[in-house]
Amino acid sequence: METYDLVVIGSGAGLNVLNVGLQVGMKCALIEDTKLGATCLTRGCIPSKVLVHPADLIREAQHAYKVGIQFNVEKIDWELISKRMWSQINESKEIEDGLSQVENLTLYKGIGEFIGDYEMEVKSVNGRENLGCFKGERFVIASGARSFIPPIDGLEDVGYITNRSFFGDKFPKQPWKSLIIIGGGVIAAEFAHIFSALGTEVTIIEMLPRLITTEEPEISRFIEQNFKKFMTVYTNHKAIKAREKKKLKTIIAQNMDNGEEIEVSAEEILIATGRRSNADLLKVEKTGVETDQKGWIKTNQYLETSKKNIWCIGDANGLYQFRHKANYEAEICVNNIYGPEEQKRFVDYSAVPWAIFTYPQVGHVGMTQAEAIEKGYEIYVAIKNYSTVAKGFAMGFENNDEDNGFFKLIVDKSYKILGAHIVGPHAAILVQPFVYLMNSGFTCSLPESHGERNIPKLERVCPEAGSFMPIYNSMVIHPSLNEVTGWAIGNLRPINIKMEHHEHHHD
Repeated sequence: METYDLVVIGSGAGLNVLNVGLQVGMKCALIEDTKLGATCLTRGCIPSKVLVHPADLIREAQHAYKVGIQFNVEKIDWELISKRMWSQINESKEIEDGLSQVENLTLYKGIGEFIGDYEMEVKSVNGRENLGCFKGERFVIASGARSFIPPIDGLEDVGYITNRSFFGDKFPKQPWKSLIIIGGGVIAAEFAHIFSALGTEVTIIEMLPRLITTEEPEISRFIEQNFKKFMTVYTNHKAIKAREKKKLKTIIAQNMDNGEEIEVSAEEILIATGRRSNADLLKVEKTGVETDQKGWIKTNQYLETSKKNIWCIGDANGLYQFRHKANYEAEICVNNIYGPEEQKRFVDYSAVPWAIFTYPQVGHVGMTQAEAIEKGYEIYVAIKNYSTVAKGFAMGFENNDEDNGFFKLIVDKSYKILGAHIVGPHAAILVQPFVYLMNSGFTCSLPESHGERNIPKLERVCPEAGSFMPIYNSMVIHPSLNEVTGWAIGNLRPINIKMEHHEHHHD
């Protein structure tokens, strides 16, 4: 039986680990059951943003009347939009062609399944052909995740799409006239924006009381309020049945509070109710890798699984399912696989950022207010609207506008930044400096100790590490949207700060 020095399962961030293995002369195997490049390149972040940008332009044109300009969208060239999108997805072919020329690498295009200790079998996607069995000295599981399909009666008979099939054989020749989206998270919010802007009649059905529950409640309300100007939104409703009616697909949803049912029909149904682990397909238990109650692969701070010499990165461990987080983990994994044991690095998820490219856009890093309080922090919170700075007003935002975005900053009583949250134009750009600030100071060197009290490393060497003080001490370009985030510091108000009482003794 063939034995490889390194086996990588998944061709997303897993390629980063694989490339280093090849560079150091390892005999490697790569397993992928779909197009190379995985979710981000072929059915996620990259192709979806090619669709988001035209939708953004349409919404911005509609907003322009507020500053005295009126645009008419004369034509939507779906063929050109689609062509540009497919040009990105089809880069996967170039990746495959390149890897097929690499020495010491065997590419298996199929589904891997563990059959014993460090032993795997790969079958064709249709399950009819055995593509090979082999052993590996080391495994990196970067197998991603797949759509969770809720138990809706009749759904399989009616048919539906997911983000995977949408960027595949279910891609529409023209935008649908009507679309039901089941789910209210990131994928749902982005698809709702894309198609509502392109003229599709969109209906969102979300079981939870609010949309995008990863965000601050104020941001969820803001998004829902703005969505309702362009589409129909049913929160607190559970889809229970699907059927065909007058050549349309119909969903029956039940109100979670009173049990009342509604009926919605559309040309297509998009399922965006979350993701589930692929560990069951890999049968990881046969090689001793443990999973949690939801089926995600368990890893320690070094990204090691419960089985020695098997690591797991990216969506497969169920933590923060974003490509930039997977890339970060790949760097850690590279260090821990190929570097000296005494120089192993651990992961730090305290400042994982993300953006939701819907309309209005959302930016997020760190804890929400509720999370900070739950973890025992005493905090200050600031909120500042776009309309309160000159650039925001210039862009057409005024105090009582429904689309007047805002920034929310959460800091502890030492001014350490715990979380930053933005909803409005350029949110992804505006939140990024806070990611840098939250990570600042971690490369400081510790000076010689001279008997002083034991002060934590960061406080002693970098008293401003992770705090908002660099913003406080900096000039902010005027007039720019940076003032929304930079000047928010002046709005900080205590939330649960405990006042220290000093006793005075008089002799």
